Amino acid sequence: MSRRPLFVVISALVMTLAACSGAGGSGSSSDGDSKTITALMVGNPQMEDIAKLTADSFTKETGITVKFTILPENELRDKVTQDVATQGGQYDVVTIGAYEAPIWAKNGWLHELSSYADKDSGYDSADLLQPMVKSLSGEDGKLYAAPFYGESSFLMWNKELFAAKGITMPERPTWQQVAGFAAQLNDKQAGVAGICLRGLPGWGEVFAPLTTVVNTFGGTWFEKDWTPKVNSPEFTEATKFYVDLVRQYGEAGASQAGFTECLNTFGQGKAAMWYDATSAAGTLEDASASKVAGKVGYAYAPVNKTKSSGWLWAWAWAMPKTTKQADAAWQFVSWATGKEYEKLVGEKMGWSRLPAGKRASTYDLPEYKQSATAFADITLKAIEEADPTNPGLQPRPALGVQFVGIPEFADLGTKVSQEVASAIAGKTTVEKALADGQKLAEDVAEKYRK
Repeated sequence: MSRRPLFVVISALVMTLAACSGAGGSGSSSDGDSKTITALMVGNPQMEDIAKLTADSFTKETGITVKFTILPENELRDKVTQDVATQGGQYDVVTIGAYEAPIWAKNGWLHELSSYADKDSGYDSADLLQPMVKSLSGEDGKLYAAPFYGESSFLMWNKELFAAKGITMPERPTWQQVAGFAAQLNDKQAGVAGICLRGLPGWGEVFAPLTTVVNTFGGTWFEKDWTPKVNSPEFTEATKFYVDLVRQYGEAGASQAGFTECLNTFGQGKAAMWYDATSAAGTLEDASASKVAGKVGYAYAPVNKTKSSGWLWAWAWAMPKTTKQADAAWQFVSWATGKEYEKLVGEKMGWSRLPAGKRASTYDLPEYKQSATAFADITLKAIEEADPTNPGLQPRPALGVQFVGIPEFADLGTKVSQEVASAIAGKTTVEKALADGQKLAEDVAEKYRK
């Protein structure tokens, strides 16, 4: 693979995949008994890989063509929610996460997948990591989305930049230590930020890392009795800390930087640290896509008052109830989330790029263990440590580490995130942003109190 930016621009990717991508209703294709299914997925590196591998592997083996539509995270969330919630029926398989799966299962919008997996002799459901299974299951205990890759969060740091300053990163740093390191390593003259942190609006963008900071500072969106705490001293302290840190020592244009932008920034050696998803490590360790491959250290998610603070997430394949190609859709889901697909990625794309974090057997693969030595163990431990039932210092009314597992949180989190992004951009204050957020949270809480 030629050296290229870490994340291919979505429009360019879609153009290059024109032969096998695009939206449209499902149905049989015109040539014989072959079938075509439509897939809508988030534009992360692991999805880029599957779009490139499908035609020469899955389609050749099954005769099933997959038409991909690939979108950035915020756009993906809007598009998939619109299609699935309105029963639009445009897609046969979609990528959703640990937030949507149980809620949409309860709404009756998704096929349950346990029965398909049980009949699939080669699937081995028992090999799936239990934190991922639980996060993607409904109240009935059945699986409603199959994990494509799972993740927690950790702190990534540039070992060369740290060595040059004589700084040692502890295995379990505090946020105060991280802030101190960022101050020492921030070098505007060299174009190197002390740290990269998401600032892009979106409940799954800036509030993914920020809510973990709130948790470990002792804050919460809601207390057990649904008392909203968005403008509480703890929530405010955490948010001010985060906003000040990224404003003083973060990347340029932080209020518009999400996962993809920080992946590019850190991967090009333009940031000394990055706190984000464990799934980023596979791309960072790919020398064909990253300038810092072999130079990255990995530490547990920084803490303040809690023992750990990593999030828990899975990007997973789900089948909307509206699909008319359920059997063909399951064949794709089974292939995409199975053991053989991981080996295919390793052989074709590089072993560090496996969509890991979902199967126990992944961590027994000799090739993966060798290529992922720097981050495999800490990723698995971070996933196991994440506790969606008790991620902070007080009981919660709903499940979730970096989100609140209720339908209203997508709108609430997104609206508050817009205010926080404005604070990062210097257009408002944290106090004003959270005061407005408290009013929105009170409206949500009133519904649940009743």
